[in-house]
Amino acid sequence: MQTDIFGNTLSLANPAACYEWNKMQLGFLAHAAVTPTHLAAVLEAEPDFALAHAAKGLFYLMLGRRELIQTAQDAFTSAQAALKKQPATPREQKFVQALGHWLNKHPKASRDCMEDVLLLAPKDALAMKISHAISFILGDAQGMRTSIEAVMPAYDESHAGYGYLHGCYAFALEETGEYQRAEAAGIMGMDFAPDDAWGLHAVAHVYDMTANAKSGLLWLNGRENAWAHCNNFRYHVWWHKALMHLDQGQVDEVFALYDHEIRKDKTDDYRDISNATSLLSRMELEGINVGNRWEELADISETRTEDGCLIFADLHYMMALVGGDRDAAIQSMMTRLHADAGDKISEINQAMADPGLAAAAGLEAFGEANYEAAFQNLSKARATMQLAGGSHAQRDVFERLTIDAGIRGGYLSEARTILNDRKARRGGAEDRYAAVRYEMISASLNGKSTGQPVAAE
Repeated sequence: MQTDIFGNTLSLANPAACYEWNKMQLGFLAHAAVTPTHLAAVLEAEPDFALAHAAKGLFYLMLGRRELIQTAQDAFTSAQAALKKQPATPREQKFVQALGHWLNKHPKASRDCMEDVLLLAPKDALAMKISHAISFILGDAQGMRTSIEAVMPAYDESHAGYGYLHGCYAFALEETGEYQRAEAAGIMGMDFAPDDAWGLHAVAHVYDMTANAKSGLLWLNGRENAWAHCNNFRYHVWWHKALMHLDQGQVDEVFALYDHEIRKDKTDDYRDISNATSLLSRMELEGINVGNRWEELADISETRTEDGCLIFADLHYMMALVGGDRDAAIQSMMTRLHADAGDKISEINQAMADPGLAAAAGLEAFGEANYEAAFQNLSKARATMQLAGGSHAQRDVFERLTIDAGIRGGYLSEARTILNDRKARRGGAEDRYAAVRYEMISASLNGKSTGQPVAAE
């Protein structure tokens, strides 16, 4: 048996496979594009290594695509077969159980299996990161933070995952409103893991939530090597930079980043679609003409109306369909969402029911300029929107749409209340978007015409 880079005993006999496994783990922590290559090398060398099959299945489920569920199921079948062929440690068996739970549409139970692993092996950075990722998908910010704080005493600077742990902690702190501590944790973590794009982006989140776009741009500029090695996560970091330019009113820079980085590769990963759709929506709310950029996103999203893996993904597909005026596809997706919402057992479909249905209806109504219905539905979804998953920064597009629907639909006091709540969650910080909306509400209450925000030059 071999011992991995984090001190875990592995049911591997081949030192070369253990080397590839370690490279895979570090790659996963760094969101590296080469991660699947290392995992494939492990399975080629040790096809009966159940843990590797389980990791493969979990990674595929994180991609949130219906057609990849079968690949994850095949990995689970292979993992179970491997367990019958050679012994596996209790820790390794837990990973297989975690995959089984998620395939049964119980991602919370899958996350709990990772927490069981961390009780057995608190230094297991792979389990730490998978637990963190599932909690993020579930919108469980406190779960992310609790998990990291429980294992942190087991780490020291000699641990190969030390920097990545602090990058995850930075994100968890930011998502639970501890902005100063989050910034410090993220900066410190990158001293130990300069390729930790997650930690770098956690600090970018802090600047977003504290309306400090200038500092955010200073933080990201010159650190491109920290995310150049990444898989599609690199598009998300560029998205953060675009948000900072948008808050500065630098529209040309936003378009340049959109065309040459964020949508340079016309990928169909839901996370990439969410980057693009939420950015275009924000721009249109600012009165910016985005040209025909909705078209390719709508084309892709028309093929995803029956997906139903994650409500976060579905809502961004819906956003693209609304932006591209794809009425038939919108109705198809709404029909499927209603059907999924009737499933009371699946944790995934529970999110389809709440907040999914109301949020989707709100997006549809906004696209039809029915701002009263848009506000009523979006504000209804708002109370549970965190259950859709993603981060505060990602969900903020729904907050903005809710506020703008309220202003346009005449719900001025309600829109101002949401603005106040949004500002409070940002520690009292007021970004450009909020400042303009406060002015619009005041002008409307004073009987002046508000219209739409004027695009910055």
